[in-house]
Amino acid sequence: MMVTLERLRLEITGLDEAELERWIAASLVRAEGAAGARLFEEIDVARIRLIYELRHELDIEEPALPVVLSLMDQLYDLRRRGAQLNAALADLPADVRQAILRRLG
Repeated sequence: MMVTLERLRLEITGLDEAELERWIAASLVRAEGAAGARLFEEIDVARIRLIYELRHELDIEEPALPVVLSLMDQLYDLRRRGAQLNAALADLPADVRQAILRRLG
């Protein structure tokens, strides 16, 4: 389900449309449609919330956002890969798991 700009502005109090357009222009956020009539997927709404918090609650300057977001994306990817590794290890026989844990140990 797509989220309209109007709904987004209701969900994120204080969201400035000009600022949002800068994030879109900088490819920090994906949007469909033209300015003023944007539509967003839920994943992009979550990204907008994150960027808004970084800017307005943590006072991260706009020029630093690409670096901060890249590092956060890498962290989330690492966590996802760690969960996949844990799931794969859980499928192994106990003796193999123990050998791997000893090796890492």
